[in-house]
Formats: sequence, structure tokens, C-alpha cells
Amino acid sequence: MSKLVAPHGGKGLVCALLEGAALEAEKAKAAGLKQIEISDRAKGDLIMMGIGGFSPLSGFMTKADWKGVCENFQMADGTFWPVPITLDVTAADAAEIKEGQEIALVRKGEVFATMKVTEKYEMTDSDKKWECEKVFMGEGEESVDGKFWEIAPKDHPGVIMVMAQKEFNLAGPVKVLSQGEYPKEYPGVYLTPAETRAMFEERGWANVAALQLRNPMHRSHEYLAKIAVEVCDGVLIHSLIGNLKPGDIPAPIRVKAIDILIENYFVKENVISAGYPLDMRYAGPREGLLHATFRQNYGVNNMLIGRDHAGVGDFYGLFEAQEIFDRIPTTGDDAKDLLCKPMKIDWTFYCYKCDGMASLRTCNHGKEDRVILSGTKLRKALSEGAEVVDHFGRDEVLTHLRAYYEGLTEKVEVKMQGAASGDAM
Repeated sequence: MSKLVAPHGGKGLVCALLEGAALEAEKAKAAGLKQIEISDRAKGDLIMMGIGGFSPLSGFMTKADWKGVCENFQMADGTFWPVPITLDVTAADAAEIKEGQEIALVRKGEVFATMKVTEKYEMTDSDKKWECEKVFMGEGEESVDGKFWEIAPKDHPGVIMVMAQKEFNLAGPVKVLSQGEYPKEYPGVYLTPAETRAMFEERGWANVAALQLRNPMHRSHEYLAKIAVEVCDGVLIHSLIGNLKPGDIPAPIRVKAIDILIENYFVKENVISAGYPLDMRYAGPREGLLHATFRQNYGVNNMLIGRDHAGVGDFYGLFEAQEIFDRIPTTGDDAKDLLCKPMKIDWTFYCYKCDGMASLRTCNHGKEDRVILSGTKLRKALSEGAEVVDHFGRDEVLTHLRAYYEGLTEKVEVKMQGAASGDAM
């Protein structure tokens, strides 16, 4: 009997990925089906459905699920889910597809899945705007006082993506035929929920924390992970290896930086580095909930949530991603409710007077004594060839990152928001 938290949804790991003879037969059938070109976001969502990362989802959401998730954080059957998982198609394609029809889902020439269409529903611009307001609008200065629709259409990657979606959504179960490039490009890092659960079981872990990363680990990330190591059996450092926005550091560079840090500054038996295949949605609090939801499927029962988790610009309050966990609905049914709980950590920094890492809960010194740490601040300094403040990151990691930036021929300007600069402290 496993001591790990049960997968979300009460159905065990729901894996849509086919193998062996069933896979080959479905591939042959897919060649004769109508082909629909999908986005990178949908590709990542499909792979997560394939490996059980999105349990209990077995396909793309119906209109009732979409509406319930946006409005109440619950699918039509009452199961908790924080972010819509939908598949968009053009009006022309939708007109040619009948309910009950099977189609093939393709990305850049590769068939990733087949899908039995159970529903198609129109997404007007008003529907898309409503989704954006529910999912992406926060409590930060760029979301309030009518600023959201002035700023978000050009500066919020998630809003830009949703507003660019095609005119209809398709719903229905999928059969996943590929995990894409991830097993080959990230061997030993790209791990499925079944694999991480087996690793936790082998190490005797029952109480597991996850640290979400889309930036290279700086001292604050390291500190968060070590706090969790002290109070849990172990920590999963879980990096996004899907697509990011321009200017973010590519996954192979970030994974190598994590390896360097683990090798030199962690007890290896207490930490596992892994990657997952989603694109960032930059949904701030809602994405923090999504991170906890699929981490539960990976066997994690504690999600580290720090300052401006999964944020972009100044759309979200500094600790809004922590506070939202206190507002989500519960049914009293463990099969439907979110079981992965937040580990809420205050603003962390290096303090010269404390002579070490600290937080607003543990350090009583002034702002002038603190080194404010953020991934955005680090990327901005490195991209501009500026000096990185002492105690910001480990020397071995900074050497690796500088080599990456020195090799770039084109650089993207990194926008410094209040949450990253430390101005809001």
C-alpha cells in the first residue's frame, strides 16, 4: 500500500498514451483521419494526458467543463481543476467535423494523438475575454483600475495566446501516440508520474515537496528547496521543459544549472531533479494551483509557493498565488478535491547582517542590508553583461549561465517589474 498522496480525481493515474500493438494500430488508423494542426500548448497538454500528469483528464474539456473551471475552479462533475484545458480549431475545420467523428491531432508533421469529438462549441471574442479575466486577471497594479485590457493584449503571454485562439473548441477523449522530443532530449530528466512515484517509493518518501522552476536556481530557490528538505522526506525540483516566453532561459541550460547546484550544494539522496513537458501559461495564482494539481499526480503532497509564483509583469499580487489556495472550493470528497497543499514561504533574500539567507519572517534588518533575488533580475543582469551582486547565485552556476549569454547572437530585452526589482518590499 503506497504512502504517497493519491493521484488527483480518484481514478488512479489516467494515462491516454498507447503502447505496443495498440499504438501501431492507432498510428495506421490516424493516417486516414482528418488532420488538425495543434498548438505547442495543446501538444504539451496532450503529452501530460498521455503520461497521467493531467489525471483524471482523458481528453479536452467540454463547454460545461470550460465554464465551470473558469468560474468555479470545478469541472462539470465537481472535480477541482484551475485552468481550462481546451483544443481550438478554425470555423472551417469545425464545420467539417461531426460529433462522434475521429480526427488526428498533428504538430509540425508528427501525429500526437487521435481524438473522438464529442462536442464542438464556438468561442467568441467575448468568451475569450471572459476566460482571460477569470484566469489571468490578478490583483497586481497592471490588472486593477481598468489597466488589464490596456496592458495585457500586448504584454501578457497567456492573454495573447488565448485571444489568438481559433473560433471553435473541440471536446472529447484522446489516444496519445507520442511523447514528442522529450524522452530523447532529456533522458533521466523527463520523468512520468509513474516514474517519480516509483523513485519516491524506492527512497521511502511519503511526504514530498515540489519546487517549480522556469528560471535557473538562484540562492532563493536553493533556500526554498532546503527548507522543504528539512521538513519533508525529500524534494522534487521540477523544471518546465516546454516553451517559455522570449528572453527566458532555455530548458537545457536551466537543467544543467540545477545539476551543478545539486552536485555541489545538496545531499543528493534528498533531492530529485526532473522536468515536465508543458508550456508556461503565466497565469500566476491559477497556474500555482495547476502546478499543485498535476504535482499531486507525480506523488507530491506539498507545493512550494513563494513570491510572485508563475507571474509575469505586475499583473499579480506578490503573494496572491499563496492566498488563492485558501479560496478554492472543497466538496469533502478526496477524489474531487485538491490534496496537494501549499508550503507558503515569505519573501526570501540574502542578508549581510544575518550573514545568510533569510525571509521577512526571520530577518529584522533593513532593505539596504538585503540582496533581493529574482529570476528576472538575474536574467536582466546576465543579458546586459552586468555584474551579478555577491550572494545572488553560486559561482559555479553563474559561470555556466554567463557562458550561455556570451554565446547569444540576439538578445531580448528583459523587462524589470516591481515584484522582481524589490521595490515592493
